[in-house]
Amino acid sequence: MPKPPPRKLEVLRTEQITPNMLRVTLGGADLADFPEGREGGYIKLLFPEAPHSTPERPVMRTYSIRAFDAAQGTLSVDFALHGDAGGVATEWAQGAQPGDQIMIAGPGSIRMADPEADWHLLAADMTGIPALMCNLDRLPENASGYVVVEITSEADKQPFPLPAGMAVQWIVNPTPDQTKGRLVEAIKALPRHEGRVSVWTACEFDSMRALRSYYRTDRGVDRDQIYLSSYWRAGRTEDQHKIDKQADSKAAA
Repeated sequence: MPKPPPRKLEVLRTEQITPNMLRVTLGGADLADFPEGREGGYIKLLFPEAPHSTPERPVMRTYSIRAFDAAQGTLSVDFALHGDAGGVATEWAQGAQPGDQIMIAGPGSIRMADPEADWHLLAADMTGIPALMCNLDRLPENASGYVVVEITSEADKQPFPLPAGMAVQWIVNPTPDQTKGRLVEAIKALPRHEGRVSVWTACEFDSMRALRSYYRTDRGVDRDQIYLSSYWRAGRTEDQHKIDKQADSKAAA
């Protein structure tokens, strides 16, 4: 099936969710056929005016859909403002004003946590919080397990829609691009529940690789019960990170 053409959207408003998380809400006629139920999946923001090495391919940055309201015709995207090696997207978001226009491609899909699992282990750093919250929105009321979140400061804590059986642990790390491994350490320290677990984790590339080995080897979690993805890599742009992910995926196959 051919990909849909890019959509031209307009900035409706911006909102500072926490000191290091900015929400940009977009609208426009091109959202009329935007599919519902893709929250947590990704879109590509296109920056054709940014310097790029491939003439026919504009600079693109990937972000999760935090919310889509078909009735209101709005699409909300949350931007983690700390540690974006690419720069172009967060700079755009911080300067965005109502009426500004942006092209987007997508949406893409994402694998969500298994609502039928006996218990859940959900984890993310700042870049993965929007998709993590979309996962929490879909968990059943009787879900149990852990949520582990690495944030830049205490002020970056957000209220989560947690089922009564889910416990959240916050890891404050003001320098995630320099001090890696804190999220990994916190996850390894969690007690294990009985039964079938559903693991969902979005974080930095090197942390992702450490957790992949831990989940599969130390914990013995089946691959089909794990969603594990790196949303960025310290010291690398998104384009460089994409190359790293492809090489790692090939080596791990």
